[in-house]
Amino acid sequence: MRVALGSDHVGFDLKQLVLGWLAERHLEVLDMSPGTFDPTDDYPDFARRVAEAVARGDADYGIAICSTGQGSCMAANKVKGIRAALCHGILCARLSKLHNDANVLCLGSNIVGPLLAREIVDAWLAESFSTEERHRRRVAKIAEIESDSGEGPE
Repeated sequence: MRVALGSDHVGFDLKQLVLGWLAERHLEVLDMSPGTFDPTDDYPDFARRVAEAVARGDADYGIAICSTGQGSCMAANKVKGIRAALCHGILCARLSKLHNDANVLCLGSNIVGPLLAREIVDAWLAESFSTEERHRRRVAKIAEIESDSGEGPE
């Protein structure tokens, strides 16, 4: 499994921890942000890089980290084919993958501490998309909205 990982300056320390956890799992990691703390790293930039790596197929999944996770989630979801999920708990992480086929996990480094973040990452990576027709139908509807975007409501 290949995971694209990125953070802004606020999420840098948590990103470094996640990088270590992914290495412990023997996963291939594409670090999409600078290797050093840089206060000019803005969440839209790295979230886009993470999302585009997933959309291109360079990575199977992505993890984007900023202060709350909100901004990186919004930015990542602008990339076609991305279903980014902001998760501040284990159940949300599991269900975002099981029900929504999330392919990018967004974390808020000012919201979740390292212990919970590790549990969220582990739960999210361990989960698979449901085989139930209702979940597949709903994800297909999300893709349909994405392909229709720009036309506005009827």
